[in-house]
Amino acid sequence: MHLVQGGVSLDIIRDFLGHVDIKTTEIYARASLEMKRAALEKVSPAPIPNIPSWKENKSLLQWLQGI
Repeated sequence: MHLVQGGVSLDIIRDFLGHVDIKTTEIYARASLEMKRAALEKVSPAPIPNIPSWKENKSLLQWLQGI
C-alpha cells in the first residue's frame, strides 16, 4: 500500500511481488481514505442548481398557514 500511495504503478508492484496476474495485485491494493479524498479534490465541484426558495411560493405559504 505504501508503494500505491507513493504513486508507483501496479504493474511495477506486481513485478516486485512476483504476481503473474495484475488482478492478484489489485486484491491487495486498495485506495486509502486520503487517496480517495485527493481524487475527489481533482474533480471540479458540481454546480449547485438554482433552486427557488420555498419562502417565495405564496400558494405554499398560504397552504402551510392554513394547517
